Amino acid sequence: MLRAMVKHAEPDKVLVKMPSLRAVKSFVAAAKYQSFTRAAEALCVSQAAISRQIRELESYLGVALFDRVGRAVELTEAGTIFYDAAYLSFVNIAQAAERIQDVGSNKKTLTLCCTPAFSALWLSRRLPGFLFQNPDIHISVVTTENFLQMEPGVAPDIFINKISYPRDGYLSIPLFYDLIYPVCSPQFLQQHPEVATLQGLKSAPLLNLSPYGRAQIAEHIDWYVWFSFFDMAPVKKVTEGANTFNANDYNMLIQMALAGHGVSLGWSHLIAPLISEGRLVRPVSQSVELKEKQHYLTFMKDKLTSEPFIRFRDWFLAEVGSEATCIDADAGIAVR
Repeated sequence: MLRAMVKHAEPDKVLVKMPSLRAVKSFVAAAKYQSFTRAAEALCVSQAAISRQIRELESYLGVALFDRVGRAVELTEAGTIFYDAAYLSFVNIAQAAERIQDVGSNKKTLTLCCTPAFSALWLSRRLPGFLFQNPDIHISVVTTENFLQMEPGVAPDIFINKISYPRDGYLSIPLFYDLIYPVCSPQFLQQHPEVATLQGLKSAPLLNLSPYGRAQIAEHIDWYVWFSFFDMAPVKKVTEGANTFNANDYNMLIQMALAGHGVSLGWSHLIAPLISEGRLVRPVSQSVELKEKQHYLTFMKDKLTSEPFIRFRDWFLAEVGSEATCIDADAGIAVR
């Protein structure tokens, strides 16, 4: 009788080269507290055990990880390099374990993914109200500029962006179009009254949204494009203009506009509250409405009948509906 051939797995090069996780855990604790004694207290082991694990790790790596300074310890250059990588790895493992535990415990948890700008300028103002009304629902927010290639293990329940179907298994609810117009601080307008006309605006210090690194957002329009809707152009193209500041971080541009450093293009759904509060003003009445693409509330199909999701969806759509912009026919809107 022939024995079945057993196929053995090849040794995993990464795992074989890994030092003892127990030793790495002791090292991370000692590095964090800069003390073997405090590390031992934090891990509920003896100081001798910490010292032994550190010696074994240093022997394995062939370098000293700590300089002993009296009762304290300080990381060497090699220790700093190893600590940065090891601590981040433990954080990732701990967060993955927490996500798995949340799934197993059937907590009312929703993970929401959006851009940093939407999180800072829209969500942070309104989400506390939802959490106050729904204390039993836990919301986890993940911000990204890349919606199509997310960190392994991250599968948001909800996306808010311009990609209607970021991956299989999701449904989308259309929200609103882009309405874009210039904004600046009241002080800037007072100091530069010429920006109250398009002709004067095109020579002003312009805060411009760069497209670099924003390909997954599908949310880009620069000053040169905006002026083109009115058959105009800035004094120089944004790539050459001495009066134009470029950044791909929309939050930064709005903060600079609030500080009076120039004029930015404002997405109405993000900066309307700042205008209502008088912190930003519209120097000209002209605006551009882009109707070829919408923003979406995109969610996992299996959340369609989920009570936490239904509550969040109804709240979110009510918030969006209450802020619907009434467009004046004489406001000078260019529609694309």
